[in-house]
Amino acid sequence: MKLSHSLLLLTAALSTCALSLTAFAFSSMSTRVKTPPNIIMIVVDDLGWSDIGYNQTTDLFETPNIDALARQSLQFDNAYAGAANCAPSRAVLMSGQYGPRHGVYTVSPSARGNAKARKLIPIKNQRGLKPDVITLAEALKTAGYATGHFGKWHLGADPDSQGFDINVAGSHQGMTFHYFSPYELPNIQDGPKGEYLTHRLTSEVIDWVRTQKDTPFFAYLPYYTVHTPFQAAADKVKKYHQKGITDEKQATYAAMVELMDSNVGRILTALEAENIAANTLVIFTSDNGGYRMSNFPSPLRAGKGSYYDGGLRVPLLVRWPDHIPSGVNHTPVINADFYPTLLSVANAQRPNQVLDGIDLSSVLLDQQFIESRDLFWHFPVYLQARNAATDQSQDPLFRTRPGSAMRSGSWKLIHYFEDDEYELYDLAKDMAETHNLAAKLPEKLNELKAKLQAWRLKTGADMPTQLNPEYDADINQQLIDELKIHTKFE
Repeated sequence: MKLSHSLLLLTAALSTCALSLTAFAFSSMSTRVKTPPNIIMIVVDDLGWSDIGYNQTTDLFETPNIDALARQSLQFDNAYAGAANCAPSRAVLMSGQYGPRHGVYTVSPSARGNAKARKLIPIKNQRGLKPDVITLAEALKTAGYATGHFGKWHLGADPDSQGFDINVAGSHQGMTFHYFSPYELPNIQDGPKGEYLTHRLTSEVIDWVRTQKDTPFFAYLPYYTVHTPFQAAADKVKKYHQKGITDEKQATYAAMVELMDSNVGRILTALEAENIAANTLVIFTSDNGGYRMSNFPSPLRAGKGSYYDGGLRVPLLVRWPDHIPSGVNHTPVINADFYPTLLSVANAQRPNQVLDGIDLSSVLLDQQFIESRDLFWHFPVYLQARNAATDQSQDPLFRTRPGSAMRSGSWKLIHYFEDDEYELYDLAKDMAETHNLAAKLPEKLNELKAKLQAWRLKTGADMPTQLNPEYDADINQQLIDELKIHTKFE
């Protein structure tokens, strides 16, 4: 099923029209769910919002298993990652906390890009979650859950020390350099030569689930795919060349998406075979937006690393047969919400730490609306451009310069710190974020500015204020102008 641009605009608009009811308290969950479910959380790395069959704007991607899962699931079409790149988004998910609370803002270092183009000295990045952060896995263990990690951790040296009973392939490492064995990854033995990592991780999950099916389990499957390097079976790549994709990397990317989908199908089939599908809650999502590619247009602006929606909005499917009705929900949600929601469903103890997400169990189980709330992001660091011609960023040198962003109803505000600039967009009418309304709507701008500043004060957000002595305004502008000429930057 493909969504037209008009339908996409309509669903974005509907998100602002929902009535609100308060979510059920944790204590009431036991009256609705007598047996806590198994939980499988699949987090694909760098999968764009439009890069799956049910959301795509072309006929190129083939994801029949995910499309079938979507028909059986509650689809959140306004779901957001906690950050626009890998480590900080995963830190939000695992801690239930916004970035300023744990200090994981980017993939280190924070001073990236040309030093002469960086006006501010960025905030130093925290590499991984500190040991005193109680992770989602640790919290679920209070309800008797077995916990397994399979794939990319990227939040410290070892997930074994942060709540997981078993760890396969998780470490500080943020990517694999070899999708075909030998993998040369920590915490996983190489398989037969040529074995595909995505297939292997899926087999590891299935084998573990079979041993744990008589007790509640939390299987966290953060695939390394579809992150670079783009590597896939030659026959699959050839298939996408034959579909009209001439670019080798983009054909390989499409093949990686299909191979990922096939392995999601293997997991769903295994749940049926083990007779545990009915009591297993399956979550499918991505850690952030994907890279923009010419063969795969998106109605969203920008991609991974950007705080426009192309870098933040992600697919999100939640399935629990006979408990969560299928359909589409337009409520804006963020991956910090997983933590309190899963604790509620599992009847687990809430930890003695701030949780910035909200419990969505009443939305999932009772089809209730939730009270309107704002979503926030903070990025006090620099991330250099990946491809100036396609990034669709504010300028061609950086995907993102230091700033904060928020969504309030259908409104999106971005604040850039270097020159105290603001961008304001109405996503209900402009989901591509092309019309900056900051100068035209001063009342709305001031309203959201006040909310954003109050949030930064509440969370103790680090603000970069120290000027960079290496910065050269003339060189910065010269580099911008040159790239605009050579890359047809718009």
